[in-house]
Amino acid sequence: MKAIALQQYGGPEALELRELPDPKVAPGEVLVRVKAAGVNPGDWKIAAGHLDSVMETHFPFIPGWEVSGIVEARGFDATEFEVGDEVVGYIWKDWAQNGGYAELVSAPVRTLARKPKSLTWSQAAGLPLAGVTAYQAIQRLDISKGDTVLIHAASGGVGSFGVQIAVARGARVIGTAGARNHDYLRGLGAEPVTYGDGLTERVRELAPDGVDAALDFVGGDAVAVSQNVLKNPDRVASIVDATIADKGGHHVWARPNPDDLGALRALADSGQLSVTIDRTFPLAEAADAWRAIQAGHTRGKIVLDVDAN
Repeated sequence: MKAIALQQYGGPEALELRELPDPKVAPGEVLVRVKAAGVNPGDWKIAAGHLDSVMETHFPFIPGWEVSGIVEARGFDATEFEVGDEVVGYIWKDWAQNGGYAELVSAPVRTLARKPKSLTWSQAAGLPLAGVTAYQAIQRLDISKGDTVLIHAASGGVGSFGVQIAVARGARVIGTAGARNHDYLRGLGAEPVTYGDGLTERVRELAPDGVDAALDFVGGDAVAVSQNVLKNPDRVASIVDATIADKGGHHVWARPNPDDLGALRALADSGQLSVTIDRTFPLAEAADAWRAIQAGHTRGKIVLDVDAN
């Protein structure tokens, strides 16, 4: 199979299009022929060795944990899916080696759900990891009808889903973004506010009594700003700041969960959740996709087109 792989830790320049053996399919797994693969900041961060102290990485290493595709074969006890089923997955394993930047990937059934019928292959590939991350952060804070929620980086991959999920729950959403993405956020149902110096004051203008919850999807001073405007400073979650628990908040590292993927599929197929694709790259141009996501200012998701015809 063709795959993008690294021989050692590195950045975009270390990515190579290679011919590699097809992955083995263990019990509890299915073999997925990948149609498209989502690109996320975690892909290049793990490839750069940022999790080396806590996670085994084996080379050659194929990045990518977010895919859409078709089940091609099953492990002998993987009865949850049939050959030919269309699936999406946040295909996280306990070690890093055989990811989704490939024509084929073996995926535990616990990481998969059936593909939303309303989404294209590329859109579906942009949903699982980012969508589950946003969903689990919102679950952690128990965001519900009547809450006013501040979402940092609201126009990005995770933030776009966070806005829509919170709105679907009946929350009022204030979302930070650059001026060029304000109309985009309004279209998702959020009230946009420009990030940067003076953010605390701008949020206070929209919510004089403070906000009920805050989601940090960007890092930097987002947690500090959030706690300045929260009614309860503990009701903040971050997917970036691992020290947030020391500040009274919640650190969220998303875990694969088929029920959460099913909830996202239901939102998509009911018209309450859309997937915005910022750019699509061929598999061979994965390095350019990484450079694009590292540059920031992405609206929605960046996706690799593996075989989305």
